[in-house]
Amino acid sequence: MRDFFYRPIDGYVGDVIPYYENGIFYLYYLHAHRNPEKYGEGTSWYLITTSDFVHYTEFGEVLPHATKEYQDLNAFTGSIIKQKDTYYLYYTGYNAYEQYCSHDVPLQAIMLAVSKDLIKWEKLPQYTFYTSDDIYEMSDWRDPFVFKNEATGKYCMLIAARENKGPMRRRGCIGLCTSENLLDWNIESPFFSPGLYMTHECPEVFQMGDWWYLIYSTFSERFATHYRMAKFVNGPWIVPEDDTIDGRGFYAGKTASDGEKRYIFGWIPTKQGKNDFAEYEWAGNLIVHELRQNQDGTLSVCIPDSVESYFGKKIAMNLSRSFGECTISESSSYMNVPAAFGAVLSERDLPLRCKITCQMQFEEGTKGFGIMLKSDENFDVSYYIRLEPCMNRMVFDMWPRKIKKAEEDTWEINGDKAFFVELERPCELKSREIHKVTIILDDTMCGIYLDGKKTMSVRMYRIRNGKLGFFASEGTVHLLDFGVYVPNEQQEEMR
Repeated sequence: MRDFFYRPIDGYVGDVIPYYENGIFYLYYLHAHRNPEKYGEGTSWYLITTSDFVHYTEFGEVLPHATKEYQDLNAFTGSIIKQKDTYYLYYTGYNAYEQYCSHDVPLQAIMLAVSKDLIKWEKLPQYTFYTSDDIYEMSDWRDPFVFKNEATGKYCMLIAARENKGPMRRRGCIGLCTSENLLDWNIESPFFSPGLYMTHECPEVFQMGDWWYLIYSTFSERFATHYRMAKFVNGPWIVPEDDTIDGRGFYAGKTASDGEKRYIFGWIPTKQGKNDFAEYEWAGNLIVHELRQNQDGTLSVCIPDSVESYFGKKIAMNLSRSFGECTISESSSYMNVPAAFGAVLSERDLPLRCKITCQMQFEEGTKGFGIMLKSDENFDVSYYIRLEPCMNRMVFDMWPRKIKKAEEDTWEINGDKAFFVELERPCELKSREIHKVTIILDDTMCGIYLDGKKTMSVRMYRIRNGKLGFFASEGTVHLLDFGVYVPNEQQEEMR
């Protein structure tokens, strides 16, 4: 069974470069082979297309990487813009071999390819350019994003760059180049340089209504896709209270619009050895969120309508077991545990691929509540989506949090953690209001959406199967309704 969250059979999805035209999203992505050799296999652009983020057409490699004799041994992230009848594809060329290094550090270059049909691309190496070292470091010069500034009539290129002065870990900036013809580029002073991060990867700007948005991703301090907002394309930029799109399980977000709605495309990283407690790896599976603009200009993140409607066949998942002071009906429960833990479980295991929806309401003073995924029938082992009103946050957790080693007498003492680091999202949780959670579960992957505003993408390796549960921790919680749905086009049993 192919993954619902797309990945190629022979590799993994790295950075996604989306482009929309005539009802079709063209999703170019960096194809990760994960060759363990020093210089790797080389990275190429692959292409899939879709109109619904459910069904994909694969075109394979469309922008191949070069050999070690050329700058683009690796063809990394970029962008596409159309001018008249020609598409211009800008990308990063990277080669770690000695001939493309300066002071033993590999140089990065901006490179160009053109096309008439978005599928067959011709490289134009004569338009390759590097930065000079009078403003920027030459070793960080990547991820070009090109757009036309209608106010000036010039084309602008945003680049993940680093200034050549200042504290080493705070030189990250978004570089700027300008052009009259999309071929010849002038290097300008930074577009954005806040002195916060090592670098700002995959920069992008777009407009929604009266607001401009600046998107970028960081891997220092925390892995995250951030956004800023402004009334003008050049700023000044405002930092929203929650300035991230998702958590640690989503990276390198880039957007595209169909003229009505805007979507952001990123990847859910795998973990080394398929181990919940191991380090994240580069690349994984594609995930798509919809961006919606709030009244104050801030952004909400929600599930695309086409993804939600794809899971339309409801299956029976009656609640049958409880722990603590809980009452159960067919699709609801009342958990009254003001100083304890209470939970209810379904009578059958969750399908490996499904949509889960629920509506929950808590009383004032409740410490925590939420959803249990793949729980055992004894309430001992489970993944937890925990909502904490006292902290106004959603976190992803599991219990037990640590695997006992053979030489240990107990797992509780050595190495327990509060929750998975960076898998938390701020959110507003109000007592006696109805909070809705929608979950797309696909084997080891999970997309979580809260109140049509917040999202969190996660990996789950250790626990393979188990039941659906709902819980309350030191409080009173009403489970008003829930449902489990599988795709309309598949059988009920997914395991």
